[in-house]
Amino acid sequence: MTGIILSGGKNLRMGTNKAFIEVDGERLIDRTVKLFKDIFKEVILVTNSPLEYLDQDVKIVTDIIKGKGALGGIYTGLFYSNYDYSFFSACDMPFLNKNFIEHMIANIGHHDIVVPESTDGLQPLHAIYSGKCLNHIKKLIDKDKLKITGFYDRFKTFKIPDNTIKSFDPEGKMFFNVNSKEDLKKIS
Repeated sequence: MTGIILSGGKNLRMGTNKAFIEVDGERLIDRTVKLFKDIFKEVILVTNSPLEYLDQDVKIVTDIIKGKGALGGIYTGLFYSNYDYSFFSACDMPFLNKNFIEHMIANIGHHDIVVPESTDGLQPLHAIYSGKCLNHIKKLIDKDKLKITGFYDRFKTFKIPDNTIKSFDPEGKMFFNVNSKEDLKKIS
């Protein structure tokens, strides 16, 4: 399986590249890459500023179709992945949980998508996607329909329920992402 880190956001609210923000003395990108290398055989970083990440020992790719947001990043990651399944997360999630990711992997079975469904709803930027999704994602991008969950109904999707999520993450921090300086203060 491939682990894919999406780091292509515009960082408008933060004003700086979120991947390089430090949490507990470690940059978010370094935390995520280290975790992914511990879990996945292949790690891909999707970014539109590849020169900023040359210190990372991972495959670095840029969006195949520019300006299509996170869905475009998922499309790009799946396109470049060498495995049938890929786990995706955003670069700005400081509390990724290795045990939970491994639980997600263990639940692939015959599904095309494995996604947590918390009380906040589906978590499509902390999900596993099959390469089978690639063509349907491309059709949505071509129509400029960029909602990530817009292709879920076409595939066998396993939604991990909230009670299971809470058993791995009782504090409810796993899907937290740092989008602003205020978010950073919450975890400092």
